[in-house]
Amino acid sequence: MVGVVWRDDRRARRADRDVAGRRARGQAIAGWVCGAAGRGGPVIRRYDATLHVDRREFLTLGAGTLLGVVASWRRITLQGPDSLPGTGPSGRLWDPARAGRPLEPVTAADNDAVIQAIEKQLHCTCGCNLDVYTCRTTDFTCTVSPAMHQHVVGLAEQGMTGQQIIDQFVREHGVAILMAPPKRGFNLAGYFVPSLLIVAAGVVLTLVLRRWARTAAPEAAAPRPLAAAGTPEELERLRGELDRLSV
Repeated sequence: MVGVVWRDDRRARRADRDVAGRRARGQAIAGWVCGAAGRGGPVIRRYDATLHVDRREFLTLGAGTLLGVVASWRRITLQGPDSLPGTGPSGRLWDPARAGRPLEPVTAADNDAVIQAIEKQLHCTCGCNLDVYTCRTTDFTCTVSPAMHQHVVGLAEQGMTGQQIIDQFVREHGVAILMAPPKRGFNLAGYFVPSLLIVAAGVVLTLVLRRWARTAAPEAAAPRPLAAAGTPEELERLRGELDRLSV
């Protein structure tokens, strides 16, 4: 397709509307293209392969390139830790392993009042100083209490009663597995000695207070000595002084 170019640099040796013509090598022609995309904007043609950039364009291009490199480096630096599980801007949400161990489905035995009563008497051996029921329902990172719970459920499914299950745990772990020592033998001292000590301390304190009260009562009730009466001469002199003052 042949276009018509309006030339601004009209020369005598070429027509006003030059349709085709050879130009010198490397010569740039600026003109107005009629009907190009509905606009008559300037079109600059360059026939050589040389990129014509002035100083301002060069500095602008260099600054833009530098900013692009810095932005890419920062983006790579921030996204680099994402290669490790649970790190980076996305956090731990995208890594299922960071969510903790998967919980077992809840069964009817998990909410059985009998099972819960048994577990509340057993001490969890994970070192939390809690019973099995409290540990497995509050500390979801513990793996000991769920295993002990499954052991209790398994013994209950075998037909054992609550006391038989507790006795089985005592045989496996000793008396220390119980939250409270059994009420027999020397363990009875742990139940009665504190109460007896409190009662004895109360009795001793009552006796001491009563003794202090009896000792202080006679001293408070002792009569004060009356002042001795004056002699007749002193009384007569006192009467005369009073008569003299009243005059």
